[in-house]
Amino acid sequence: MRIARFSHNGVVSFGNVLGEGTDAQLAVLHGNPMLGLAEPTGEHIPLSVVQLLPPSEPSKIVCVGKNYGAHIAEMGLTGSVEPTIFLKPPSALIGAGEAIVLPHQSSQVELEVELAMVIGHVTRNVSEADALDTVWGYTVANDVTARDLQASDDQWMRSKGFDTFCPVGPWVETDWQPAQQRIWSEVDGEVRQDDLLGSMIFDARRIIAYISQNMTLLPGDIVLTGTPSGISGIRSGQVVECGVDGIGVLRNPVA
Repeated sequence: MRIARFSHNGVVSFGNVLGEGTDAQLAVLHGNPMLGLAEPTGEHIPLSVVQLLPPSEPSKIVCVGKNYGAHIAEMGLTGSVEPTIFLKPPSALIGAGEAIVLPHQSSQVELEVELAMVIGHVTRNVSEADALDTVWGYTVANDVTARDLQASDDQWMRSKGFDTFCPVGPWVETDWQPAQQRIWSEVDGEVRQDDLLGSMIFDARRIIAYISQNMTLLPGDIVLTGTPSGISGIRSGQVVECGVDGIGVLRNPVA
């Protein structure tokens, strides 16, 4: 089931996404489906007239770095025996269709398509076997990065934490499991990244279990799982598309 969080006429709601393309509609829900507290209202709204929002309001965004071998190689880094985790602030979140704003502090901003997981339950010290039971659903993220600042700073918070540097969406897919699906990105229709989720060094189960051993994940928290090779710069006026097969396409202009 595809569930979107959206704003329409100043009201924020959730809705089931029905149909495809220009005919897609939202079957509006009353309540929060992530908490199992939502019922259909009977109202249907064209998807084209709403503002899609990030799928949740997380207490934190936990990200995994160095999770694809080819990306490690292109960055000239070495792999790790455990997942490399870092945080992006919730203030970096934007939804599908919103603009990625390039900060004046950087001259080298790059895209990073990633599979994202939205946590549905309080998760602490979960086993790998039970890890995916804590996931409400899956979506697409872009871990936008100021690469020059990442290289110059001692840690990654500034380079990855600017406002608008975490587009997530367009919706959450709840009836989906990560396997060998394609993950890709394009800029103005030109493919930049193209790989399979099976190329991840640490899979979704391992990532959630590891993070939960080090911090408690709360309902609505978003977990990014790393990017494949092909990272490249983005410029004002371009349109970035990030996709995961079986979930959808996240589109954002650059300003």
